Parts: sequence; C-alpha cells; structure tokens
Amino acid sequence: MSKKGKEQKVTVEKKSRRSFLKTAAVATGAAAGVMGFPGVMRLSAAAPIKWKMQTCWDAGTVGYDLFKKFCAKVGEMTEGKLTIEGLPAGAIVGTFEMFDAVKAGVFDAYHSFDVYWVGKVPAATFFTSYPFALDRPDQWDTWYGALGGKEFAREGYGKHNLMYLGPIQHDDNLIHSKIPIRSFEDFKGKKIRYPGGIIADIYRAAGVSTVLLPGGEVYPALEKGVIDASDFVGWAVNYNLGFAEIAKYIIIGPPSTPCLHQPCDLMSIEVNMNKWKALPKHLQDLLEAAVAWHSIDHYVGNQKADLEAIPKYLAKGCEIIRLKESDIAKFQKFAPELWVQWAKKDPLAMKTFKSQWEFMKSIKVGYYTDKDMVDRNGKKITF
Repeated sequence: MSKKGKEQKVTVEKKSRRSFLKTAAVATGAAAGVMGFPGVMRLSAAAPIKWKMQTCWDAGTVGYDLFKKFCAKVGEMTEGKLTIEGLPAGAIVGTFEMFDAVKAGVFDAYHSFDVYWVGKVPAATFFTSYPFALDRPDQWDTWYGALGGKEFAREGYGKHNLMYLGPIQHDDNLIHSKIPIRSFEDFKGKKIRYPGGIIADIYRAAGVSTVLLPGGEVYPALEKGVIDASDFVGWAVNYNLGFAEIAKYIIIGPPSTPCLHQPCDLMSIEVNMNKWKALPKHLQDLLEAAVAWHSIDHYVGNQKADLEAIPKYLAKGCEIIRLKESDIAKFQKFAPELWVQWAKKDPLAMKTFKSQWEFMKSIKVGYYTDKDMVDRNGKKITF
C-alpha cells in the first residue's frame, strides 16, 4: 500500500473511532438519564418557573435598585430556569401584609426586614440586630453561618409555611428629626416612629412616645408633623425618599456606637413553603447561592451610596448630631432586662437569644460577662 493510502486509512480509522466514542457517550448519557438521573433530563426540558417577589423598598431608592439586580441575578444563575418578577413596596399588598400573603400563597416570596415580623415570630427579635448586642456584619454572618442561626430562623418561619433563605446585610439606621435631639434627656416626651418590638421598648423605657408605622407612611407623618422624628434605614435610601427636605436634624451615636438600636438592620427573603418544595433541588441550591451573593452586594451597594449621600444632606442644610458616650450608657442600662423579656416570649426565642448571649460573652467578641446580666436597678437577671 502506498504511503498516501496508509495515511487515508489511518484518518478513516481515527474518525470512525471518534464517531463510535461520541455515539457511545451519548447513548450512555441517555441511559443514565432514564435509569439513574431522571431529574436532570426533566430539568433541562422543563418550562421556566416564574415567581413574583415583593420587597419593602420603595421604587426609586437604592434599596429597590439592588433588589432588582438580585432578581436579574437569579435568572442569570439559573440560566432562565427560575425567573423572579421583582415588585416594589405596596405593589400587591402593604408591607406589613406581605408575611400573611406569602404564607397563604397570594404571591411567592417577599424581601423585607425581620424586625417587622416579631409579633408573628417572637424569635425574629433575635434574627436581626437589637440594642447593644451583636453590632457588626461579620458577627451576624458568623452567627448565621457557623453557630446555628440559619437553622433557628428556618424553624421560626417554617411554622408559618415559609422558607427562610438567608440573611441579607443592609445598613445601620438613622433618626431623622424635625427638632434637635442632643442628649438622652432630649428624647423624653418626643413622638418618634420605630419599627416596634424591642427597639421601640428601649426608647419607651427612656420616656419616648413611640409610634409604629410602615416605611411608606414615615415621610407623610414627618411632613405633616404627626411625629417629631423617625428611625428609618440608611443615609442613601432616606435621601432618595426626600427626608433632607422635611427633617433637618440627623441623630447618630458616637463613633463607638453609630447606631444604638439597629446597627445591622438585617433583611431576609421568605418563600411560600409549597413553592419552595416544588422547586427542583438544583434550583434551590442556586437560589440560596444568589441570596448569599445579594447579601454582600446589597451591603456594599448601600455603603457606597451612603458615602455619596452624606454631602448632599449637608448641602441641603441638615445638621448631623452625635450623641455622647454618656448618653449611650444611659440607654444601655435598659437593654439586658428587655433582651430577656423578649426571649421569654417563646421557647425558640429563648434558645436563639441564649446562643447569641454565649457568643457575646466569648473571647472572640467579649462584650459582656455574666456579671453584666442585671436590670436597670442593678438586680441580677436569671433566665
């Protein structure tokens, strides 16, 4: 046989071998799909799943923009197998009605602050920061990721047909006021909006007349003088909402305690449990990964926007008032008894708080010892 003929024969044999291997691989994969991995083949052929998710963020705020970015990310990560229609506050129901609406299956999921649900899930008091406890994002990520926090939250929300997907870092909170508040004593008698729960309780103990309002009602209440001041979220969102126009005083703590009541105002996403269980495991895993990504993006995005917003407040003539360390100490004396009062509301709340109390006492954090568990009069608290 000529050299050319031999080369042609070798080429044909190589092509035949490659064709055989390719055909065999396809056949083997198909068999595996039928026999061992039916879900994989069904997933690739299944119609896209479409969810509606409402946030508590108003349209036009940095919070809403970051939420919409998350919704787009879910579609990207799942290659369109799961798409989320992200809706602003009030699009389907009021913010405080989202919990019951998703529980009942009116829509699929909500994106909101855990502090809003303490009346339904008492342990949610401890699913986000509260006065004078864990106060750094890394501490909360450690508690959720390594110390059982996510399991506590899933137990609490799970009792209400809701699946907790994970914590979402956000920002510390500000107090916007129509009148100057320069000390602990200046809070007494003022009518101030708070989100309720233990946060309202600590200010109530200091003589504040607290008012519970959802976010969408804060601006008109301040504008009309229904309230003197309001706790609300971070610098950027509040600027987006126009607070610089109607409340010229911004109250924050000293550098050691920039926000005394909610230094890490955590959010989370809850999904209707039936919808969650119907989601293929592959998409469940990707959705949880997307929430973890969103937590970082949401936090960093808010911090960047805050730094850009602060000069704008000053340009509008707003005054930033820092409370003194001595003012913080006067508020802090109310904290331990209120922690325990809320922990005693149900067994899960107590279990959750005890976990955090041990973390706060640890060498790693070092905020307290057992000697600090006393009431405002110095009497030891047992729990």
